[in-house]
Amino acid sequence: MSLLFIGIDPSTGDDKSPTVWVDQEKNEFVLQGWKPGTELEAECAAFHVPGHARGIPDDEAVIRIPARMVHMIREACDAVEQADVR
Repeated sequence: MSLLFIGIDPSTGDDKSPTVWVDQEKNEFVLQGWKPGTELEAECAAFHVPGHARGIPDDEAVIRIPARMVHMIREACDAVEQADVR
């Protein structure tokens, strides 16, 4: 895996670290964030999208990252778009 580090939340201190990377080989975002509380996870799991099963598949996760990191997500989007050959 070839990770391109985009950024880490500068406001979380030494013991927390929401982070944004881009996997350059798979052309995917890799996000590290906070685990949701049980109430938020249940709300996400119960959300209905037509044509999709409810719930969170075992190989997926809900995470939270602070909105102050939006510029990092934009940078990751730009990196993925630049690498994407359509």
